[in-house]
Amino acid sequence: MTFSSAAILLFLVMDPLGNVPLFVAALTTVPPERRRHVLVRELLVALGVLLAFLFGGNGALNLLGIRSESISVAGGIVLFIISIRMLFPAAAAHEEGIGGEPFIVPLAIPLMAGPSTFATLILLSGQPGAGPLWLSAALLLAWAASSAILLASPWFHRILGPRGLLAVERLMGLLLVAISVQMFLDGVIKTVR
Repeated sequence: MTFSSAAILLFLVMDPLGNVPLFVAALTTVPPERRRHVLVRELLVALGVLLAFLFGGNGALNLLGIRSESISVAGGIVLFIISIRMLFPAAAAHEEGIGGEPFIVPLAIPLMAGPSTFATLILLSGQPGAGPLWLSAALLLAWAASSAILLASPWFHRILGPRGLLAVERLMGLLLVAISVQMFLDGVIKTVR
């Protein structure tokens, strides 16, 4: 897997455009002058959690005796489920509001740094030539692109509207279906060899 494909995969899994309605809903009760501050704080917390997982996740897997092939197959299955949810989202998920000022949950974790992103990081760390610095750079690039979109979430919500955001999320889901199937097949092929 190349650097650019790893960054794109992480970006797709973070699903910033799909999260725009959730971020807008979560910040509706926050005073307008605090919204950017809260959003930046949540994005930085998510980055910290993702970097901690990137550097500590493989050690935990080695301790448990889990092979990279298993991660590839499991990651492919998890990404497939996530992509199916992106293709066929529950209507209520985009309409829920969150009272008060969000702190870590749900914006940082699980929306930005969730199980799907963790599984993808583990999967990518098992790829040949994917060192921690290489993966950190891909993660930072995906996080920066996602953060830029989420910081502009009120604008995206206004311009694209709910239907436009849903269409973009479904397109991202379709791309993830293909990526997840490839990951699954790569894991199976490695196991058979």
